[in-house]
Amino acid sequence: MANQQEYQRSRPDSKIAKIVVDRDLCISAASCIGVAPEAFELDAESKAILKNTADSVDDETLMMAAQSCPTKAILLFDNDGKQIYP
Repeated sequence: MANQQEYQRSRPDSKIAKIVVDRDLCISAASCIGVAPEAFELDAESKAILKNTADSVDDETLMMAAQSCPTKAILLFDNDGKQIYP
């Protein structure tokens, strides 16, 4: 999966340590933006990307944003590197 954007979070209180957007799976539904506009936006290719402000978003909201994606293009990982969603 070469066409990915990874974002390493720096929040020590977060169970979500890394967020990955698989740009090949993204279909520009923008549901992630509807749920967490502080974390996601669409780029010039109309693909979801993570904003630098993603650290300000709580775990519950990030999980809801990932779950809202119809193609499961948002992957969430814990501090041990284990995938927690999907």
